[in-house]
Amino acid sequence: MRHMIRVCGMIAVVVALVAPASAAVPSRVEFTSLDAVSGWISNYRHKPDPARLPAAVRALSQFGAFKDVESSGVYVGFVAGVISANPDKAGELIGKMFPIAPNDQWVIVRAIAFSGHPEWKDLLRRFAPRLPQRQAMIDKYLEGNLPTLDEIPLEKKSPTMWEKVSSPFRSEKPAKPGLEITFDRSPELLDTLWGYYFGTASYGPIARIIELLSWSSDRDSVDKLTVGSMAKYTLASNATRDPALLTMLKRASKNQPKNTTVVLNEVVEAAETMETTRLRKDALAALEELKRKGPAYKREVSAWGQVGQGALALGCIAAAVTGQVELGIPCVVAGATSSAAMSYWNNQ
Repeated sequence: MRHMIRVCGMIAVVVALVAPASAAVPSRVEFTSLDAVSGWISNYRHKPDPARLPAAVRALSQFGAFKDVESSGVYVGFVAGVISANPDKAGELIGKMFPIAPNDQWVIVRAIAFSGHPEWKDLLRRFAPRLPQRQAMIDKYLEGNLPTLDEIPLEKKSPTMWEKVSSPFRSEKPAKPGLEITFDRSPELLDTLWGYYFGTASYGPIARIIELLSWSSDRDSVDKLTVGSMAKYTLASNATRDPALLTMLKRASKNQPKNTTVVLNEVVEAAETMETTRLRKDALAALEELKRKGPAYKREVSAWGQVGQGALALGCIAAAVTGQVELGIPCVVAGATSSAAMSYWNNQ
C-alpha cells in the first residue's frame, strides 16, 4: 500500500511538471517556408482556421511574397476573404498581423478595403496609425478615390455620343486617362478573385469570374481575350478537382446571358470529361491568330506587347486551388506574371 501511495505521488509530481510544459508549447507551429503557407492556403476552404491568418501574413511578408504587386493578387484576395468570412474577429486578426515590413503594409490596407466587411472603413481608420507609410492609400479608399473589389468595373465605360459632344462645354474636370482600374486592364484581379474563393469557398468571386467568360471569344481586344481565356481555363481546371465548384458552375449556367451560358457549358463539359487541355489549346490558338492578324475591327498589332500584363501563367492558380502546392501558389512567387505570363502563352 505504501508502495502504491509512493508511485501515485511520483505520478502526480510528473504530471504537475509536464502539464505546464505542455501548455507552454504553442499549439500551432509558425510557417517555416513559403510552401507551407501555400499548402495551407490551398486547403483552407476545406478546413478553415482563421486563427492562423496573422502568422501566414507575417510569413508571406518575411518570404518576400508581397514585393511584386502584380503577383500578390491571390494573397490579397485570400486575406480579404478570411476577413470577410469572420467579421466578428476581423479586428483581432488584423491586429495580430503586425509587425509587418513597412513596404508590405499596402497588403493589409487593400485586403481590408476588398474584404466587403460592413465596417471596413472603421477598420482602416482604426489601424491607420500602425500603417503610417500607407496613409495616402488609406485616405483614397476612405474618400472613394480608389474602388473596392466589388466596385471595380469589368471594363472602362465607353462615353455616349452626348458625352462626347458635350464634354468641351462641361465644367468638371475629366478623369485622368489610365487611372481607372478595370478587370480587362488589370488581369491580376482574376488572381484576387481566386484568392477570395480560397478564403471563403463562396459563390461571390466565382460569379464575378463567370462574368469574364464571354471575353474568351472576343476577337477585337487582346486584353479581354487574355483575361477571358484565363477565366475559362482556370474555372474548368479547378472544377475537375473541386466538386463544390463544379456544382456552383452547373447551377450558375441556368441564369446567365446566352453568350455566357454557351461558354460556361463548355467549361462544365470540359471539367466533367477532363478535357481542359483542349480549352488551353483553343485559347492559345485564338491568341496567336489575334497576334498575327490583329483586332478584327482594325488589323494592327501595335498593342500586342501589352498582352497579359499582370496575368498568371496558365495552370498556376488552377493548380493552387486543387491543392497541388508544387505547381500552385509557389509558381506565382517564382515570377509567372506580367511579361512572363505573355511568354508562357506564346511559347507553349
